[in-house]
Amino acid sequence: MSGIPEGLEGKIAVVTGASRGIGKGIALELGAAGATVFVTGRSATKGRMPGTVHETATEIDAAGGVGIPFVCDHRDDDAVERLFERIRTEHGRLDVLVNNVYNSPAAARWLGKPFWEVPPAAWDESFDVGVRSHYVASFFAAPLLIESGGLIVNISSPGARGYMHNAVYGVAKTALDRLTADMAHNLAGTGVTVVSIWPGIVDTELLQMVPADATGQRLVTLPGEGTFDLAEAETPRFPGRAVVALATDGGRYARTGLPWRVADLAAYYGFTDIDGRVPRVD
Repeated sequence: MSGIPEGLEGKIAVVTGASRGIGKGIALELGAAGATVFVTGRSATKGRMPGTVHETATEIDAAGGVGIPFVCDHRDDDAVERLFERIRTEHGRLDVLVNNVYNSPAAARWLGKPFWEVPPAAWDESFDVGVRSHYVASFFAAPLLIESGGLIVNISSPGARGYMHNAVYGVAKTALDRLTADMAHNLAGTGVTVVSIWPGIVDTELLQMVPADATGQRLVTLPGEGTFDLAEAETPRFPGRAVVALATDGGRYARTGLPWRVADLAAYYGFTDIDGRVPRVD
């Protein structure tokens, strides 16, 4: 099948960092499945990169769900706490938390660099928003998710298992997958499922800035990793369909504590990207 059946009506979800990119794609798919989706991020007005939390919320409404923008810097623990207090007050439940927020433009500056050329500030950028931020959101969300037997999805990467981009990136993604495993251990017996998912190369707004060459191809070269044709990349909606598949799967707990490739989830659940393909970059 090309999409996911509706099945999240009445459910409440949070997607962090959803003004653009993978987070936006996930938020839209949750909305299309009928969920009410809180969209978090710093982008309240248009800037150098397209997308705001308000625009994503509007598109969720158009897709059939309910989008609620929440302007939030995920380095601000008090702001994150206010988000989940509001959800409890207004809705009394939370069913899905997607920890996605990440500073991709900052991380892109250090692609392919050996560790001695990646400054300590890059470590802080990767861990503050991308590991610590996921811990904080999960900390505040956990009581609500335990009540609902909900789902936590951490957006990770194959960089947790093999060299990718630089040393800081790999350590951060390894830490995130370890966080997934340990949160699942603590949540055993509560009914809450915690997984990491690994998208492939995703044609986000950042990559859409890559121009076409003389042959019309949009190629991106990752130093030390190869050159990739973005025509073969995933859209941000593809990992979104993986999240919806997990959220609507009554047997998802069997996957808890582990990382899963989006392409493998597509093969199991039978969904495709929006163009009917199942993109795979190994």
